[in-house]
Amino acid sequence: MALLATSEGHWSRAVLFMLAALSVDAMDGFLARAVDVKRWAPRLDGRRLDDVVDYLNYVIVPVVFLLACGLLPHWGWALPPILASAYGFSREASKTDDHFFLGFPSYWNVIAIYAWLLELSPAFCSVFVTLCAVGVFVPFKYIYPIRMAAWRRTTCTLALLCVLALTYAVLAPERARALQLVEVSLLFPAWYLLLSFRLGGMHKQSLGGMHRKKEA
Repeated sequence: MALLATSEGHWSRAVLFMLAALSVDAMDGFLARAVDVKRWAPRLDGRRLDDVVDYLNYVIVPVVFLLACGLLPHWGWALPPILASAYGFSREASKTDDHFFLGFPSYWNVIAIYAWLLELSPAFCSVFVTLCAVGVFVPFKYIYPIRMAAWRRTTCTLALLCVLALTYAVLAPERARALQLVEVSLLFPAWYLLLSFRLGGMHKQSLGGMHRKKEA
């Protein structure tokens, strides 16, 4: 639906669908475990399906949106996020054993939504997207809000408030602009990065893990 809205030039509608997809993604794993999908559909690999859906929702849809609305001035600027995320999604060590994302976790939908709402220049957006694409290859540990042991309730609450603020900014742009709601909502990405630095940081592989890989 977001792709259809984008193809028709309905940017607000496309952003609302991307926000809806974010909300669904935050709940799908919890719901799958709650109804015990593994028991009722043992031949299905939910994680593989989740990767397919996430690559579409988090990479393809937002990159197409950025191109269509002119925030990426040329299709060549779409290659870094698409190719970097293809690598990020396909590598075995995309998440660490202690439930962190390893490397920038392809939040292109979040970047696309903020770039559009903040009316960033195509030049700035292109450079920023490229830098984030490079970040996919940097072994830095980013928090996984649903699976984190510390600050999970606070982080998830802030994430929900952020999504609600962005939704309101799309539905009532003049009012949101007067309240500087989009700028205020940037507190959550700032919190996310701060907590990633505090709890995650650069990934250091243990010697035991290296030996196990060599033996394999």
